[in-house]
Amino acid sequence: MAGLAPGGGGAMDEAQMKLMQDLEVEVMADLFNRMTAVCHRKCVPTRYRDSELSKGESVCLDRCVAKYLDVHERIGQKLTNISQAEQENLKAMQMQAPPS
Repeated sequence: MAGLAPGGGGAMDEAQMKLMQDLEVEVMADLFNRMTAVCHRKCVPTRYRDSELSKGESVCLDRCVAKYLDVHERIGQKLTNISQAEQENLKAMQMQAPPS
């Protein structure tokens, strides 16, 4: 339901869209920085022997990045599912509650 305000049915205003875009950029930058640090620490020795990556280092980095992105995607999907389930539970509780 992208483009809809959480409380109403109208479109998000420009300030909300800008905030969401800024947050998305921040999250992706954080993901990239963490992934770079973790995979570099895991795959590249602290003492550089060559100016280029070795085949083993390249393969390690490829696998590390693939795993990191896969786990990130799985966690994101799990969090989305949990959030949707909580929203459905909240709606069900609101429908069951007697009017005040």
